[in-house]
Amino acid sequence: MNHTPHLSRLAALALLVFAAAAAHAADTTPAEQLGRWSAQAGAPGSVSKGQAFFNQRHGGEWSCASCHGTPPTRQGEHASTAKPIAPLAPAFNAKAFTDAAKADKWFRRNCKDVLSRECSAAEKADVMAWLLSLKP
Repeated sequence: MNHTPHLSRLAALALLVFAAAAAHAADTTPAEQLGRWSAQAGAPGSVSKGQAFFNQRHGGEWSCASCHGTPPTRQGEHASTAKPIAPLAPAFNAKAFTDAAKADKWFRRNCKDVLSRECSAAEKADVMAWLLSLKP
């Protein structure tokens, strides 16, 4: 019995699955994310509001800067677990905000930690506008 055709099909299928996963992992750009959140908010993101929001504690123990640093251009560290966090500013991390699902997931989690609620589209647009303004 010759298993070669079957193995070739499995290899091809595995390659397709891997390619689809890789394509999904980079399904957007930071600028497209800014555009999406600005459209949802009905206003463009504000660099100055984004910087203020990022550094503010919002009545809780943490701010975004507590883990991501200020400015978030170098590796950060989670405030309670000490796990390393890649730079958040896209100019310093080519993978930042290139996966829409991950961006939504982490905004949801981090906003709940910092604000005890989800961030609004306007808050996301403001933070993204500021992050995009950070250059080497």
